Amino acid sequence: MSFGTMTGKVLKPGQPNKHPGKIMPIQKIGAISRTYRHIERYRQILSVLFKYGFGDIIDALHIGHYIKIALPKKVRRRWGMVEEFTLPERVRLVMEELGPTFIKMGQILSTRPDLIPMEFITQLEKLQDNVPPFPFEDVKTTIESELAAPITTIFRDFSETPVAAASIGQVHRATLATGEDVAVKVQRPDIKKTIEVDLEIMFHLATLLEQNVDACQIYNPTRIVTEFADTIRKEIDYNNEAFYIERFSRQFLDDSTVYVPKVFPDATTARVLTMEYIDGVKTSDTDRLEAEGLNRSVIAARGADLIFEQILVHGFFHADPHPGNIVILPDNVICYLDFGMMGRIDRQTRDEIVDLVVAVVRQNEVKATDVLLRLTTQDVLVDRRKMELDVADLTMQYIGKPLKEINAGRLLRQFMDLVSHHRLQIPPNLFLMIKAITTVEGLGTVLDPDFDCMSSATPFIKHIRRERMNPKRVASNMLNAGAEIIHLFKEIPEAFRDILTQAKSGETTIKFEHRGLEPIQKTLDQVSNRISFAIVLSSLVMSSSLIVLAGIPPVWHEIPIIGIIGFLGAGVMGFWLLFSILRHGQM
Repeated sequence: MSFGTMTGKVLKPGQPNKHPGKIMPIQKIGAISRTYRHIERYRQILSVLFKYGFGDIIDALHIGHYIKIALPKKVRRRWGMVEEFTLPERVRLVMEELGPTFIKMGQILSTRPDLIPMEFITQLEKLQDNVPPFPFEDVKTTIESELAAPITTIFRDFSETPVAAASIGQVHRATLATGEDVAVKVQRPDIKKTIEVDLEIMFHLATLLEQNVDACQIYNPTRIVTEFADTIRKEIDYNNEAFYIERFSRQFLDDSTVYVPKVFPDATTARVLTMEYIDGVKTSDTDRLEAEGLNRSVIAARGADLIFEQILVHGFFHADPHPGNIVILPDNVICYLDFGMMGRIDRQTRDEIVDLVVAVVRQNEVKATDVLLRLTTQDVLVDRRKMELDVADLTMQYIGKPLKEINAGRLLRQFMDLVSHHRLQIPPNLFLMIKAITTVEGLGTVLDPDFDCMSSATPFIKHIRRERMNPKRVASNMLNAGAEIIHLFKEIPEAFRDILTQAKSGETTIKFEHRGLEPIQKTLDQVSNRISFAIVLSSLVMSSSLIVLAGIPPVWHEIPIIGIIGFLGAGVMGFWLLFSILRHGQM
């Protein structure tokens, strides 16, 4: 069984928390990491990296210049054993071995095609929380500390054996003192401290990657760690999940085909969640579905209808609807669980998605390209003509095919590959939407071989197109646009006045920002330093020669001692310069 979150007394994201359990701000991580307070964990991380064949990268980071860590020699010898794996596979293996924080980072990055390449996402999607449970004594201590009462006062019965264990917490079945069967999710002890330590090390390594490995700069490692720190900070605060489920439940108050578990706010905090225990049938257990008389075809159709309603009508959807997070109740009622990963799609994006589908159906590659460019972001100049030809080639594959023969997941993946090929960036929530639809379609196909995902989407697409032409919405859009124009015209005179005032007072400045010049600047610094070093070396040789020729005392075996010292110093400097050049592989 999986587990959702709470409603009732909840905090919205950003609202003060009476149980903060602080996660350090990412800005402080770099400063604190310079104290190198976590040598043993640092050693463990570096050892695992060596083990899986990343020794060349660690060497390139010049870790020895910053922190003295002796790695076991046997680790250096073992990393060659994994050459049979691809780079993305080795990254996944590293994260699995390094434990909860790194596993969670991989899981989060698997939803971020804007940060990492697709071949890495495919591997990171395979990461699982293979984490052993923690002792019941720690569970009891956390609950009594958070709820400020003995566990026997709050719960009539509490199972000491967890029903599930994950990176951040684990779930226990219990019965409240009032008699309700509940599932209680309890956060791991000291998980915040563990995350803090790993974030310090991650940020330090990311900084070194950007400084020393040019190929990594395109992926901006420090940005990735910063994004991860923000995301995991929200995830370890269960109040955020509470807000999500509260909003989700409001969307389906009048829908009898979906059920959202009840949550008990008096037994919940930021580290403990208590909610109704759901004893349903997993969607993957097809034999039990059949045995209990549940209709697999109805379940598949309802699942698709619900995900499209969430995305295209409400714009707030369950982003991880895999079989472990969905159970079926009597009368084919669908119950969602575990609301830790949710997605949002604003109204404009929903309109764009519908326009894209219509353009594909009508074989309008120009319109489809326009929509794709609006849905994505571009860091490079796009060859629009080439992109239109690629879109036309893709849409031609579906000419004359009925909707039921079109695999929505395959179509969406093809568009993702096309977007990636043209170096466009997909917003995270759009990727979550694609992942959710693909997951639901795969689940529906398992339940019903004749399942038609595209037919389920058609009514919602038609609804959005009709809604766009609704007189009330058109009038509202016109009023909003008019109000913005009026506001703009009011601001223009004041903006011009400020510009003229700054110009007259000589305070106007023009700022130029150069990007992508860091590697060149680094190379120029190296060249200038070597030239300066060579000049000093040459001067030392020449001055020592003059001193020897002049016979300036004191002398040793008729050779001036000062000249000997000068030649020795020049020799050391010369070998040092030669070693530095050879070490960087550039003569």
